[in-house]
Amino acid sequence: MTERREAIERAKAHFEKLLAEQMDRVEEMKAGGDWIDYSTIDKMVIGVVGGDGIGPFITAEAKRVLEYVLRDEIDSGKVEIRDVAGLSIEERAKAMKALPDGVIDELKGCHAILKGPLTTPKKGDPWPNLESANVAMRRELDLFANVRPVKVPKEGIDWVFFRENTEGAYILGSKGFNLTEDIAFDFTVTTTQGAERIVRLAFDHAKKNGIDRVTAVTKANVIKTSDGKFLEVAREVAKGYPEIEFDEWFIDIMAAKLVDPKRRTQFRVVVLPNLYGDIITDEAAEFQGGVGTAGSANIGKRHAMFEAIHGSAPRMVDEGRAQYADPSSMMRASVLLLGHIGFAEEARRLEMALDICSQHEKKVVLTGRADGATGGEFADYVMDTLTDPDLEARWKGYQ
Repeated sequence: MTERREAIERAKAHFEKLLAEQMDRVEEMKAGGDWIDYSTIDKMVIGVVGGDGIGPFITAEAKRVLEYVLRDEIDSGKVEIRDVAGLSIEERAKAMKALPDGVIDELKGCHAILKGPLTTPKKGDPWPNLESANVAMRRELDLFANVRPVKVPKEGIDWVFFRENTEGAYILGSKGFNLTEDIAFDFTVTTTQGAERIVRLAFDHAKKNGIDRVTAVTKANVIKTSDGKFLEVAREVAKGYPEIEFDEWFIDIMAAKLVDPKRRTQFRVVVLPNLYGDIITDEAAEFQGGVGTAGSANIGKRHAMFEAIHGSAPRMVDEGRAQYADPSSMMRASVLLLGHIGFAEEARRLEMALDICSQHEKKVVLTGRADGATGGEFADYVMDTLTDPDLEARWKGYQ
C-alpha cells in the first residue's frame, strides 16, 4: 500500500509541473507579438541545416537550387544563405540535448530555415532516447503552424493541410512517465489560444486565396475534452468567416475519404491537431508520389522553418545509396520558403519546374538506387528547366 501511495504522489508532482509549464505557455501566447514583415528586412538570412542520414545529401541539392534561384539577390548582398551546424544526431547525443547549447541562438539569427530530416531516437536505438529535435525547434521558435500542400491536378487534388504544431500529444511526448512497471502514462494538451491561432491561419489562407471551404478534423466524439476544445474553437472562429463553408470530419473517416475519388476533390483547406495532421499528411503525400516528394512549412510569427515530411532514411546510407535519394521534398520545401519570405514569382517558377520534372516529363528518373539518377542529376535537370523562357507555357501544356 505504501508503494502505491508513493507512486501516486510522484505522479501528482510530475503532473503539477506539467500543468505549471502549460499555464505559463498560455500566458506567453496571450502576450502575443506582431508578425515579422519580411519586406522591411535589408538582408535576408536563410539558415540551412543538413540533417541526418540522407539529409545532408538532399539538402545540399536543394540548397544548390535555392542558390541558383536567388543568385542575383545573393550577389547583391540582399540574401545570405548560411549553414547552421550542431544538430546532427552525433552532436545531439554528445551534448545529451535535443538542441545543443548555442544552436537555438544561431537558428533565431535566421529569418527562415531550410532543414533536412533529423533522426529522432527511439527506445532500442544506439542513441540516447532524446526528445525530438524537430519538436524542440518548433517549441523554442514557436512554429505553431505546420503547412503541408498536396497538389495533383490530373486527379483534381488541391489540398492544403494546417497541422497544429506545438500542442497535442507531441508537445508532451517526452513528458510521460511509468507509474509502475505495469502502467505508463502519456499526455495531450489543447489550449484555446493554440487552437484559435492555427484555425484562424487556415481560414485566412482560404480567404486570401479565394477558397470557399475549410474542414476541421478531430476525434471529438471519443477524445471529448482536448479534441472537443479544438472543435469548439474551430466552430467559433468559423463564425467570423461567413463566406467560407465550414465542415467537420473525424480522423478515421477522413483517412478513408481521402482515397474516395468522388469525395476527395471536395476538400481544399484542412485544419487539425498535431498527431492527426502528421498521419493524414503522409497519406495525402502518396497521391503526389510519396512522402519523398512532399515539403512542409513550419510557421510562427517571428520565425519559419521549411523541411521534408519524411525521415532521415538511415538504411539508404548504410546501403551506400544516399546519393540516389530524391531531393524533391526539400525542393518543394524551398518553394514554400521562397513564397513565405516574399519571393512569390521565384517560388511559382520553381514549383512549375518541379511539376514538369517529377510529375510529367520525368526525363531524369529517381529510383533510390544505382539504376536511377542521383539527386545531383535531378537538381541539374530542375535548374536546366528553370532556364527555359517558355517554362510557363510548357507547364500549362500538362495541366
